[in-house]
Amino acid sequence: MTIDFVQIRPFFAIAGPCVIESEELCLEIAEKVKAICEKLSMQYIFKASFDKANRSSVNSFRGPGIEKGLAVLKRVKNDVGVMVLTDVHSVSDVELCKDVVDVLQIPAFLCRQTDLLLAAGKSNCWVNIKKGQFVSPYDMKNAYDKVAATGNKKIMLTERGTFWGYNNLVNDFRSLPIMAETGALVVFDATHSVQLPGAGGTCSSGERRFILPLARAAAAVGIDGLFIEVHPNPDAALCDGPNSLPLNEVEKVLRQTKEIWEYVKGLS
Repeated sequence: MTIDFVQIRPFFAIAGPCVIESEELCLEIAEKVKAICEKLSMQYIFKASFDKANRSSVNSFRGPGIEKGLAVLKRVKNDVGVMVLTDVHSVSDVELCKDVVDVLQIPAFLCRQTDLLLAAGKSNCWVNIKKGQFVSPYDMKNAYDKVAATGNKKIMLTERGTFWGYNNLVNDFRSLPIMAETGALVVFDATHSVQLPGAGGTCSSGERRFILPLARAAAAVGIDGLFIEVHPNPDAALCDGPNSLPLNEVEKVLRQTKEIWEYVKGLS
């Protein structure tokens, strides 16, 4: 079936594996998280990368590449019936992805790349800009404005932690209302926020036990959506396992954050 998604309604979930490991894994996660989101009356966007260009080591698993990756994402979109999101790293990536995916994601380290942001905006897809670990929330208005200059206002800004010394990230929750002032949908990435960049020597590490408390805190401050990387067996994941949420914990995390979000919305 053909899916034509235009609107994204808060409170929504962006969830999936860090990278496309296999078609079977992507379909399994998409089907199970979709069922959870339907149970909780949440909109769901499946995410997975066809290429993780920013890896600690040259030997790190990057993914199947754009051709095979887009074929997997297209199947997830059509067979499961959900929106799909993937990272783009270049203008040429945008051109190849724009007719398959619903949301183009700008990786954090590329959030200042003007040509990439303009190309993503011109695609007429939704654009999710990850806030760079080195960028203030105030500066994300410049990233927003680059995409908006194309006439595309379908923009998300995602908080994913800020560098704090070596191999560590912290969250300044003031960033959420600051970025909301742009008019973008604001998303909290609860899994990359607990990442320990490069702490594994040839890979990043992470502290997944903090995913739920940070997600609850973000919902209390105010967000439009929650971003989580999910895997049935994070310890065996080929990428970002230490900061990925086990698939069997997704419902608990989404339920608790949505309950807090609804309570806060009721106070406003």
